[in-house]
Amino acid sequence: MIADMPRPRKPHLHHERNRHGQWSWYVRKGKGKRYRLRAEFGSDEFNKQYELAIQGKLPQRGQATAGTLRWLWDAYRKTDPWKVLAPATRKQRENIMLHVLKGAGDEPFGAIGSEDIVEGLDRRADTPSAARNFLDTMRGLYQWAKARGHVRRDPTADVKPPKRRRNAGFAPWTHEDVDAYYKRWPLGTPQRVWIDVLLYTGLRRGDAADVGPKHIKNGHIEILTEKSQETVLVVLPILDVLQATLDVGPIGTETWIVGERGHRFVKESFGNAFSEAASAAGVKKSAHGVRKIAATIAAENGATESELDALFGWTGGRMAAHYTKKRQPRQTGETIGGKAEKSRPRCGSLNTFIARYPATGGASTTTG
Repeated sequence: MIADMPRPRKPHLHHERNRHGQWSWYVRKGKGKRYRLRAEFGSDEFNKQYELAIQGKLPQRGQATAGTLRWLWDAYRKTDPWKVLAPATRKQRENIMLHVLKGAGDEPFGAIGSEDIVEGLDRRADTPSAARNFLDTMRGLYQWAKARGHVRRDPTADVKPPKRRRNAGFAPWTHEDVDAYYKRWPLGTPQRVWIDVLLYTGLRRGDAADVGPKHIKNGHIEILTEKSQETVLVVLPILDVLQATLDVGPIGTETWIVGERGHRFVKESFGNAFSEAASAAGVKKSAHGVRKIAATIAAENGATESELDALFGWTGGRMAAHYTKKRQPRQTGETIGGKAEKSRPRCGSLNTFIARYPATGGASTTTG
């Protein structure tokens, strides 16, 4: 009989009906803040929410609970170490954390150890690049957390990134590919501007889609590259062959690269449009491969590793060494499509850069 008696209601717990006629449970101490309990009445989760509300720690809808990985991530994204990352890097890491937080967002961030990071890498073992990006994301978060005193130990500190697979990555364009593209897209077409901006600046597709008149200073291109995790200013010459293409156009008022209707591209849509233009020319390759042939041409024409780093916005010399080790100097009179090529550089090559900018100067990078 005693078991059938109603249990006393918890202190400060209220059952109220809103204007829509729906009943909800709230916790409110006196005239203090109201906390709505959304779990089923009497469940373990309901009791947990009640205790948090009594302590004033129950997050409102859309807010993360203090002490959880989701809370740590939200806090990190309000700091300077996050804001100084390139837009593309921030977007990539946000996408990665969307998946991480679905499974572990409510876990205490201090309870995450190196074994959890390793398990995350193991789940991405089939895609080493995704695994490395996951590790970079978690490392950036926990290095900041340790520096701010949120954790005593960085769980990523002793975790090694997966080894890079020995493959060629994006297929590089060849001189024959460029000839085929030129034949399909002559001067005066937007598609011709696309490839020449890529080929004669060596910029990544996102930077290439953004570069334009606003970046011209003292007769050079000065642009902050988007991929680097620190601000990198790349200074490039405007080669004569590129200027000739820009003079014919069509180009935009803000960006040189525009679509058929004169609109500017975002990075992803430009990449898709360029791939379609290349396919129409019989070249099944992407914009990434154009950057590779630009680097190859510069190396073939004598660019040093420091010059390659400066021109392409690289740091550390690793990527530059990749191209200088494969260097095969071009011979005067080499042919494209069976015709002698003695009067102009190979594919309007970057040896113009080499001649104009000696090893002591020219293209440069500035970090800040």
